Amino acid sequence: MQKASLYSSIKSTDNKTDSSKAMTEDTLYATGAVEEDFTFNDRVAEVFDDMLNRSIPYYQTVIDGMAQLLACRLPAGATIYDLGCSTGTTLLELCRRLPDKQFRYIGIDNAPAMLDKARKKSAMFGKSSMLQFRQDDVTNCPLPEATGIVCNYTLQFLRPLTRQAFVARIHATLPEGGVFFLSEKTISHAPRLNRDFIDIYHAFKKQQGYSELEIAAKREALENVLIPFSLEENMALLHQAGFEEIEAYFKWFNFTALAALKR
Repeated sequence: MQKASLYSSIKSTDNKTDSSKAMTEDTLYATGAVEEDFTFNDRVAEVFDDMLNRSIPYYQTVIDGMAQLLACRLPAGATIYDLGCSTGTTLLELCRRLPDKQFRYIGIDNAPAMLDKARKKSAMFGKSSMLQFRQDDVTNCPLPEATGIVCNYTLQFLRPLTRQAFVARIHATLPEGGVFFLSEKTISHAPRLNRDFIDIYHAFKKQQGYSELEIAAKREALENVLIPFSLEENMALLHQAGFEEIEAYFKWFNFTALAALKR
């Protein structure tokens, strides 16, 4: 495919993305109090978009790369699933970036509050006809006609012992030429560098307006809920599942985005 035709299908991005409008500010941990482990309830859903933008470095850049690879790999009209879609941000942004591809987008999540927010956003931006959202368990739900599957910061919330079977099911579901995107918070097995990466990430969150108190409280709330693997461990999951072509297309300290193709 010629570069000109490839990039003509991707709408240029700007600072005012669909998903960044009219967000409620995340102040969940402003007092430093942690009443329960982190869960995707109504309170989190209300502020999740702001939390996402301020907690995940280069989130829009990761979606930009995903859109470009989807334009390269999948034909018009392909079906793309987002497993653990939360408030629908990823699919809304892909839909906006790839208007000419006419992809069918389906988001799946088990949190009703998140899906309610996703549907409202989809209607607000006039995308309801292009996006579907379903409440289901991402570990065993049917994925008919899937050609592309996205897991944006979802795998890290699954119990470690279930992850291999989850990734294997995704490989088995995809047809030849299908693509799987896996974005995750990661750890490093180099202890000193891992400590540096964590410190740099905390500095990033402070730059986004979070206080030391908020950062510490959220870390405590996530401690038993979000269990990151290393880049090498995530690559091993993909290889063992059967994916043969795997590359990291974005990495920032302890955040990594991978693309995997099924032959």
